[in-house]
Amino acid sequence: MSILFCLFLQIKREIATMKLIKHPNVIRLHEVMASKTKIFIVLEFVTGGELFDKIVNHGRMIENEARRYFQQLINAVDYCHSRGVYHRDLKPENLLLDAYGNLKVSDFGLSALSRQVRDDGLFHTACGTPNYVAPEVLDDQGYDGAMADLWSCGVILFVLLAGYLPFDDSNLIDLYRKISVAEFTCPPWLSLSAMKLITRILDPNPMTRITIPEILQDEWFKKGYKPPVFEEKDDTNLDDVEAVFKDSEEHHVMEKRKEEEEQPTTMNAFELISMSKGLNLENLFDAEQGFKRETRFTSKCPANEIIHKIEAAAKPLGFDVHKKNYKMRLESSKAGRKGNLNVATEIFQMAPSLHMVELRKAKGDTLEFHKFYKNLSTCLEDVVWKTEEDMKEVN
Repeated sequence: MSILFCLFLQIKREIATMKLIKHPNVIRLHEVMASKTKIFIVLEFVTGGELFDKIVNHGRMIENEARRYFQQLINAVDYCHSRGVYHRDLKPENLLLDAYGNLKVSDFGLSALSRQVRDDGLFHTACGTPNYVAPEVLDDQGYDGAMADLWSCGVILFVLLAGYLPFDDSNLIDLYRKISVAEFTCPPWLSLSAMKLITRILDPNPMTRITIPEILQDEWFKKGYKPPVFEEKDDTNLDDVEAVFKDSEEHHVMEKRKEEEEQPTTMNAFELISMSKGLNLENLFDAEQGFKRETRFTSKCPANEIIHKIEAAAKPLGFDVHKKNYKMRLESSKAGRKGNLNVATEIFQMAPSLHMVELRKAKGDTLEFHKFYKNLSTCLEDVVWKTEEDMKEVN
């Protein structure tokens, strides 16, 4: 099976999985669309950032705050498991926060469905992030997706309360050894009940590890617990997912052309200063020092209008025009003294309503470039705001 096809199946699986999950603590996938070249996924808009960033910026949490996030995480994971979905890469980086501080599980790229288990009822694909992965996943003897997810939840709870990882080592072999025997120590500031729960979750034996129903009855977990309230509708429709991956023409959406998507390159003050002739030594090496090999002008016209005006002015002068975004190559159809004259043109944005246009001789005779620019500028009188000479006078 090719790598591309495996990637195709993985993307399809992630999209289909997210459409199955409709829970207040899981990122909601609203719609999936496709053009001829892209897949567009419309997700719930979550503005609070990653839980990971909160830990990095503020350090460990007090138990009440950590408990609230852990309760929401267990609610989400329990729901996913009830729908036959196993995340397999739970970590703070994949837990987002909304504007109200509610946790949202995201990134189902490594998720698996219950129908993907082998005949022994276990998963056999080792995946996940090393510091958060369960020991049975590393053993490569098959594992229960629910128990592996629960182990990751235990690591997350430890990180929330301690501010650091329970299993960490620069040597991967030593890290795996610590995970396989659950070699960790709880910090002294944790309450006894919190330590007890973490120890029961981070049990290296999945057969004796605490289960989610048991967690829901745990003394530490139950404090202030509020079960999620939401209306579950069994109206999941995967038709749009199937249509996208069957490349159905009738389901394609129109996307903007690249010329419409791109913007002119923005030029900052330092780049503008560097263009000053006082800092430019190129002309010292120019055999035809009487004529410039490049020139510029500014314009208050929109960038697209400048492009169209230059194209309209260059064609009657015998130049073929090749465009790519906000760059152009003007190529003379007649050979001159040093071959065909080629002029490179680019538009830079200096401010929202001010653009600078640079024309540079890319090939050909410098004198012919000078004559071409004089003829071109005559046709661009309604576009040009200030020429390079005007700008020098201002300076």
